[in-house]
Amino acid sequence: MKVLKFGGTSVGSVESLRNVKKIVEGCSEPVVVAVSALGGITDKLLKTASLAMSGDEAYLQSMEEIVARHHSVVEDLIPSGAERSALLDRIDALFSELDSIFHGVFLIRDLSEKTSNTIVSYGERLSSDICSVMIDGAVLHDSREFIKTVRKQGRNLLATEATNELIKAEFSGLGKSEQISLVPGFISRDINSGEVTNLGRGGSDYTASIIAAALDADSLEIWTDVDGFMTADPRIIKTAYTIDSLTYLEAMELCNFGAKVVYPPTIYPACAKNIPILIKNTFRPEVKGTVISNESVAVKGRPIKGISSISNTSIITVAGLSMVGVIGVNKRIFSALAENGISVFLVSQASSENNTSIGVKDEDGELACQVLNEEFAKEIQTGAMYPMSIQSGLATIAVVGENMRHTPGISGKLYGALGRSGISVIACAQGAAETNISFVVDGKWLRKSLNVIHDSFFLSEYQVINIFLCGIGTVGGNLIEQIASQRQNLMDTRNLQLNVVGIANSRHAIFDRDGLELDGYKERLMASEPCNFQKYKEEILAMNIYNSVFVDCTASAEVSGAYFDFLDHNVNVVAANKIAASSEYANYAKLKETAHKRGVKFLFETNVGAGLPIINTINSLRDSGDRILKIEAVLSGTLNFIFNTISADIPFSKTVQMAKEEGYSEPDPRIDLCGKDVIRKLVILSRESGYMMEQEDVEKHLFVPDELFAGSLENFWERLPELDADFEARRQKLEAENKCWRFVAKLEDGKGSVQLREIPQGHSFYKLEGSNNIILLTTERYKQYPMLIQGYGAGASVTAAGVFGDIMNIANV
Repeated sequence: MKVLKFGGTSVGSVESLRNVKKIVEGCSEPVVVAVSALGGITDKLLKTASLAMSGDEAYLQSMEEIVARHHSVVEDLIPSGAERSALLDRIDALFSELDSIFHGVFLIRDLSEKTSNTIVSYGERLSSDICSVMIDGAVLHDSREFIKTVRKQGRNLLATEATNELIKAEFSGLGKSEQISLVPGFISRDINSGEVTNLGRGGSDYTASIIAAALDADSLEIWTDVDGFMTADPRIIKTAYTIDSLTYLEAMELCNFGAKVVYPPTIYPACAKNIPILIKNTFRPEVKGTVISNESVAVKGRPIKGISSISNTSIITVAGLSMVGVIGVNKRIFSALAENGISVFLVSQASSENNTSIGVKDEDGELACQVLNEEFAKEIQTGAMYPMSIQSGLATIAVVGENMRHTPGISGKLYGALGRSGISVIACAQGAAETNISFVVDGKWLRKSLNVIHDSFFLSEYQVINIFLCGIGTVGGNLIEQIASQRQNLMDTRNLQLNVVGIANSRHAIFDRDGLELDGYKERLMASEPCNFQKYKEEILAMNIYNSVFVDCTASAEVSGAYFDFLDHNVNVVAANKIAASSEYANYAKLKETAHKRGVKFLFETNVGAGLPIINTINSLRDSGDRILKIEAVLSGTLNFIFNTISADIPFSKTVQMAKEEGYSEPDPRIDLCGKDVIRKLVILSRESGYMMEQEDVEKHLFVPDELFAGSLENFWERLPELDADFEARRQKLEAENKCWRFVAKLEDGKGSVQLREIPQGHSFYKLEGSNNIILLTTERYKQYPMLIQGYGAGASVTAAGVFGDIMNIANV
């Protein structure tokens, strides 16, 4: 035989009750069915009682609503006839009793615990009668006659032995004279006084477990409105999924820390008799659900089973030098709190014994402080102890899994992941059993903490990277296209999910924490509310998303000026924008140091050579102990395109125009022609090679007169053809000597220079086609034969691919 329990929304509507009927009547073996009050009725009864106690006649209207709710359910579920009429007579008799009780409360303005217990018992008494008529063949039993409690320390505790004997006698006919026994959950009776009591909110689960244990049931099924225990709260973690199996201990740990799937006391009776507990969904009975038993199937690579959390936590710290080595301090703490009905769910004590931190609910925080200040008043007065300190508005998170005890490094991984995301742990606790690591964080970090842990411990199906993109020009637009085309493949082959959660241009921004739909993003962006960059930055920081990357595909100084704030808030930065990495050395060093300190990444591979792996190569060489001695490079795809394109038929001014039209040059090509872009790149390479260099330190030998850079852009285009004749004459001379032009950046002996050089045939730089870049790295290891890196050095597509590569680099941490 087995025991089934239905509660909450499972008995909250006519539709769900019909599902209950179908499930129960479909059982082939004898069953005991425990039901709770109709969904929301217990709260409604308590509210009505409160109104009556306060002398508010609104309790009458509330009572009418309760009556109407039950009548409506009966009329919708039970066919008209004698059976329905008899049922309505019985429930109306109960309502008459209940009305009299409410009226008495209203008259005397008093609501004792005894009266409150009696009032709430009507919820289960009413629902169980309705269900017993609704389910064919069900026989109703009154739980008050066999679930007995005893009063101890101000609480109603189960009288286990008496209850077990009464249950066995009550259900002796199960499987013989009856196949379906139906009982009201939650309610009980005091074994001595005979007063109505209850097993606490959620007690219907407990009722079912007690009956299952007493009758040695084959299984206990808890039918709810969820598919089972989830790896985390699905309202916070969108990727949370159902856990197939848990041990009793794992389930208990999760329940005690906020997973409200099962009432915690439910687990012990079933565990003591090794009865498996199945958590099933009344609305989706075909779903497997979660099985709780002595055996739990471990998932490879996943040492933890689930994450649970409690919001509204307060931490109270009891501290003082007099606590060291003194026996009985903790006893006084917990005794004082217990006497005042304050429950402690977390304890963290320093090994020096000079302070103990305890976790309580926010609503108990101030009272707990007051109680402890009174308990230790003498010690506080003499200075031997300090007044209690309290931090409120916190959140407690528990990471649960029996396999943690077999896996070294779990705590390190946990706290490391939190630290890299900028989350400080206020207090922590772990028992020697190693099945639960609990810690406290600021409440504002709860969502981010849960996401970080869920992702770090592979509880999510995918590792998620959340991308904020700024700039949707040629590079940014290409990047979005590449992400969109590659996204599914990364999910399939790498279990990596790239979510673009924010997109902005200079005037608008759109956001979606769960990921923007990339099809049609431009139209939605332009239709959005105006948003400048400052607002975009503030929203990114306010969203506080884990595993986030800010991607800068602009050439804006304002945008690059925000990198420090992003890094300091543990947001990775990927920059196609060269301004920050080539700015004053102190700023560059500050950004690198902040990224290192915060455990995030500041990447800018595309600042030099578009998608070529130049910076990564230099870093790899240095990390392995090599030293960069000399760099010679053609770093401007724009200038290389110009000097490869210039010919007798295409004058210099025309090549500059073509470079702009092809997207190789900056919008203002003077930035390329003045050598500023190459200087920036050389400065970046020098710094990444270990040299402290500023842009002003680079020696410049330019090929365009200074006066062409002084005026407006229109004036520049007008005067540019003046240079064509001279360039053509020099070009003919070069052609005759089998030479070509290359604008070369050079680092040697810590000094940098840029100049237009004549390159002879046979040199590595000579056969450099189109907009390609080339770099020669001379190092202590690559001295006789320098390392050569060559390829496309400009273009929106390859630059976007380089940015994409940096994003993937962050994903591979």
